[in-house]
Amino acid sequence: MEDDIEMQNEVTAGTSENNNATNEAADDSQGENDWVRIESNDGFSYIVRRKVAQTSGTMNNMLDPHGGYAEARTKICTIDERQANPGVRREGRELIDAIHRGIVTEKIVEYMCFKSHYQTVGPKEDIPVQEMQERIPPEIVLEVLLAADYQEM
Repeated sequence: MEDDIEMQNEVTAGTSENNNATNEAADDSQGENDWVRIESNDGFSYIVRRKVAQTSGTMNNMLDPHGGYAEARTKICTIDERQANPGVRREGRELIDAIHRGIVTEKIVEYMCFKSHYQTVGPKEDIPVQEMQERIPPEIVLEVLLAADYQEM
């Protein structure tokens, strides 16, 4: 899982039409090795492999180059918890909600890495689901559940 959250140092650019066609074909075959930035609306940012981000149905659609979304071009997906949790705003809870938005995004990214890592595990291997469940503090479980539902995970 750690390999899925490292920084990318390689940049390729084509100058002629043939090189562009070759690069597009390479992008299609190496799409899993692309890097995507996932940002929360309060400034936290995570860089993950495209295959990790695509474990979310919503992000998969956003990153589809044929879908016409700006995220496919910029490779930046924003998780806006206000969209996922429209009823969370209550008087006197602004500070608590601001803290939770960053941690909710972090837990969503952790789960996407977990899901991507264990997606190809055989049926005889043990998946440590309990370990993943223990990583989520009880006070934000509902918010993580709502955000995961919004992200189609």
